[in-house]
Amino acid sequence: AGGGRTNPLHDPNAQGGAWRRLRCLQNHFSASSPVSDPLVIFSKIVKRFGEFVAVQHLNLEIHPGEFVAIMGPSGCGKTTTLRMLAGLEQPSEGEIRISGRRMNEVSPSERDTPMVWQSLALFPFLNVVQNVEFGLKMRRVDATTQHRKALEWLERLGIAEFAKRDVSLLSGGQRQRVALARALVTEPEILLLDEPLSALDAHLVIHMQGVLTRLQKELGITFVYVTHSQSEAFAMADRVVIMNEGAVMQIGTPQAVYRSPAHRFVAEFVGTNNILSGTAQSTNAGVLSLQTELGGFRVQPSAGQSVAEGASCSFVIGADHILLTSEAEALENRIPCSLISEQFVGSVVTLYFETASGVEFRVQKQQRELDALNLQ
Repeated sequence: AGGGRTNPLHDPNAQGGAWRRLRCLQNHFSASSPVSDPLVIFSKIVKRFGEFVAVQHLNLEIHPGEFVAIMGPSGCGKTTTLRMLAGLEQPSEGEIRISGRRMNEVSPSERDTPMVWQSLALFPFLNVVQNVEFGLKMRRVDATTQHRKALEWLERLGIAEFAKRDVSLLSGGQRQRVALARALVTEPEILLLDEPLSALDAHLVIHMQGVLTRLQKELGITFVYVTHSQSEAFAMADRVVIMNEGAVMQIGTPQAVYRSPAHRFVAEFVGTNNILSGTAQSTNAGVLSLQTELGGFRVQPSAGQSVAEGASCSFVIGADHILLTSEAEALENRIPCSLISEQFVGSVVTLYFETASGVEFRVQKQQRELDALNLQ
């Protein structure tokens, strides 16, 4: 396996300024971040449940019209963060502001932040149109307007024909659209979504991703979307927030997070990355030489990164940035490996290789490329 651009990650246990500079990336926005005033500001937010710290020192700005996805493993604090924005939980420390107004003491009913729940939480004793009318009814909108607006949103989401149907008789995708219509009928400034697609079949998930993305762009509403699914977050979001153990690991565009992870956790959590560790030996014309258990490597650090000689480093090799060859060519960054197994997922195949010392490498290739290689 040779070639492929690599991305060094400085070892968090090592000494020196390079790691400190890298850690600073965690709370920075990308160069393409919006320039408008923030709609939502989380400032030094801490949330405790007894002795357990669910969210620690969260700083996050969300701008008008953004689609922000918060993702991470189970228990990382993403849903707690969403619930604090909705007013269902109160921060233990820090401040949440919406449109410049402090929201810590504001009740959920006084916030313009409806939520689409993972369970959808539709009312079984109301039919479809009555479910959608409910939010308007709570706002004391007159009955005629309630009904008209509810039907308009059912039409917009392509389910007007089911207006009088019992929600228990709907499919999963249809119930999902009812829940969206109920949340959007009040025309909120912010819509919160807590893993709303997790219970749907795979083909429905792809379809609903398109529906959500189209709605968000058309309406200009700010979406804050919590998920553990990388494919959902990357397919829809303008920016992604990666959390782990209550802390923000990185904030950036899907492309930046995928290609330039700022933390080892992010590199392991996102994508299909291979990570090697070694010692920085020298730098020549911006190219870093590293010595690892698999030999020497020459890597190109990401823009703005600086690694001192002698520092312990880890670096990322993307699974789709690896060249496969059975020829004994003198390629740079070459590793002899044996093919162990492969995972077929359609047009892309993930190949699992192993070095003589037992280190696993994952490689992703298009099926047509593999046909030409005739691997055994």
